[in-house]
Amino acid sequence: MLCAEKKHGWISTPVKFLFRAKFSRKQKKALASMFQAVAYVSRGLFRSYAGLSVRMNSTGIDQKGVLANRVAVVTGATDGIGFAIARRLAQDGAHVVVSSRKQHNVDRAVAALQGEGLSVTGTVCHVGKAEDRERLVATVLEHYGGLDFLVCNAAVNPLVRSTVHASEEVWDKILDVNVKSPALLLSQLLPHMENRGMGAVILVSSIAAYIPHVELGPYNVSKTALLGLTRTLSLELAPKGIRVNCLVPGIIKTNFSKVLHMNEVFWNNFKEKYHLQRLGQPEDCAGLVSFLCSPDASYINGENIVVAGFSPQL
Repeated sequence: MLCAEKKHGWISTPVKFLFRAKFSRKQKKALASMFQAVAYVSRGLFRSYAGLSVRMNSTGIDQKGVLANRVAVVTGATDGIGFAIARRLAQDGAHVVVSSRKQHNVDRAVAALQGEGLSVTGTVCHVGKAEDRERLVATVLEHYGGLDFLVCNAAVNPLVRSTVHASEEVWDKILDVNVKSPALLLSQLLPHMENRGMGAVILVSSIAAYIPHVELGPYNVSKTALLGLTRTLSLELAPKGIRVNCLVPGIIKTNFSKVLHMNEVFWNNFKEKYHLQRLGQPEDCAGLVSFLCSPDASYINGENIVVAGFSPQL
C-alpha cells in the first residue's frame, strides 16, 4: 500500500523492503522510478474518489442510483450500443446528453428515454465537425454546468473492401470520426470535467482491433488505434482524477453490424467458434460502461476490455 511521507512524497513500504535485498544501484534506481510513477498516477485517482464519497455525503444527494446526479455525454447514442449505454447510465441515476448526426434520430431517442422517466436531453453532433462538437459542449454546459463522464461511441465505416482499395477520402473520413474526434471532443470537455474533481472516459473500439475482417480495412486500423489512444490518455489524465478505459465489443446485434450477422455463412462459422452460441446484445455492453463510470471501478484505468463472448489474443 502506498503511504505519504513529508520528506520523500509518496513512497511504498514494499520498495523499502526491496532495497534491503541485493540489487545493483542501477536496478534500485529503476525500481524507484517505477514506484514513483505508480504513486504519481494513483494519487490523482485516489484523491478524486476519496473526495467523491465526502461530497456525496455532505451534500445529501438522494442516491437513487450509483451514478446519481452525475452528468454523462454519449456520442452515437441514438441506436444500438450507444442507445443502450445512454439508457443504462440514465437508469443508474445520471443525467445523459445523447448525440447523433441527424435531428430526427436524436428526437426519437430522447423521446423514448424520457418516456421511461429518464433524465435525458440531446443535440445533433457530427463528431468530425468542430462546430458540432462546440454545440455539444454548449448544450452540456447550458443544461448541467459540467460533465463527469464521456462515452465516445460514434463511428463510421463507408467502405466494405480491403485496405488497399481505400481512397484518401475514405481514410480521412474514418480516421477523423473514429480516432481524431474522441481526442478532440475530450480536449474541449476536459476543463469542465476537471472542475468536477473526477471523471471517466470510455472509448468504444471493436473486436476488429484484435481480429481484423478482410473487408473492413481502414475500419480495423481505426479501432486498433483506439486501444493505443486509451492507454495514452489514461496516463495523461490519471493525475487529474480522470480515468480512461475502452470497451471492445464483439459481434453485437445492431444495425451497424447487420452486414455480418445477417450473413448465413458468417453465422454458421460463428456458431462453430463461439461457445456461447449467441450474438451479443447492446445491453451486454451497457452494464460494463456504467460500472466503469462508477466508484466501484475507481482503480481501473487504461484497460481495453473485450465484451465478445470469448477472450481474443492480440
